[in-house]
Amino acid sequence: MSDPLVLGIESSCDETGVGIVRGRTLLTNTVSSSMDEHVRFGGVVPEVASRAHVQAIGPAIASACETAEVELSDIDAVAVTAGPGLSGALMVGVGAAKGLAAALGKPLYGVNHLAAHVAVDLVAEDVDGLTTPTIALLVSGGHTEILRIGDLVEDIELLGATIDDAAGEAFDKTARLLGLNYPGGPNISKAALGLLDGTGIPGDRKAVKFPRGLAKKQDLRDPERRYNFSFSGLKTAALREVTKAETLGADLRVADIAAGFEDAVVDVLVTKTLLAAADTGINHVVLGGGVAANSHLREVLADRCAEAGVTLRVPPLKLCTDNGAMVAALGAELVSRGIGPSDLSFAAVSSLDVDHVLV
Repeated sequence: MSDPLVLGIESSCDETGVGIVRGRTLLTNTVSSSMDEHVRFGGVVPEVASRAHVQAIGPAIASACETAEVELSDIDAVAVTAGPGLSGALMVGVGAAKGLAAALGKPLYGVNHLAAHVAVDLVAEDVDGLTTPTIALLVSGGHTEILRIGDLVEDIELLGATIDDAAGEAFDKTARLLGLNYPGGPNISKAALGLLDGTGIPGDRKAVKFPRGLAKKQDLRDPERRYNFSFSGLKTAALREVTKAETLGADLRVADIAAGFEDAVVDVLVTKTLLAAADTGINHVVLGGGVAANSHLREVLADRCAEAGVTLRVPPLKLCTDNGAMVAALGAELVSRGIGPSDLSFAAVSSLDVDHVLV
């Protein structure tokens, strides 16, 4: 089937996404976020996210079909994120997809969330398909990984990942420490630019010397650490600065801490991504995940990729964050290649390995 009509469902974290694609044409990308419900907790609460998915999934499917001007009976296949992600949240999407596929008598594809982030370029309107081979840097509240993509379905390798907090999670926790609201990433960026203290004066990125986790020479020589990340030390360093200021009664400029923290995260992400590109001989990098919205990350990555002779691809931001379009895109690719569907008995897998593109 060359141009299958595929409905994709994404529910791995706090966004309920439903996308519909026809082959490599995106018809709709409907997203319902429960972010506002997590603000008072300072981060995503799995149970709250799961309940929000239950409430949003039906209306999101109906809205997507209306926007795409298709009937559910027109759908050729259903795709759904099977993992990785929050177990309860994944179960809502998988359950809905199984019920939909069974009711329609259509094949169901349980796909990998990380591979789907890369697959979104198959349907992005501003490029002519996905460039491979590529190094993918995926950065969000739940994931921080460097992947080598030789082929979207048959050749994906995890090169490196965080050994503790994901980058987005580190942003959230540090923002809470600094008295900033969730989501932490956008608010730390605003603080770093001096937009939250009324001054409009950007923070000094060198005022506080933040550590670069797993980026010492001995780390970069170690194959087990070369591409991996650690952000726990950054949180400790931020806490130390806040505690020192409180103890000494000194003025604490949040903008300086925010700017230094942001720069440390970005520096390590970019350095290790370009190491992976150099080591593999791949001169193309794609950025995905919610933290792709961070302007400092995009700017530094673009500059350093240009210096290294590496081309950089950043999809439109609405396609970088979790969404159903990327799931539908990967599902459509599987259908187009003649790959058989998942068995309806498959379960959501919160720690699904990236090379398991289809469950």
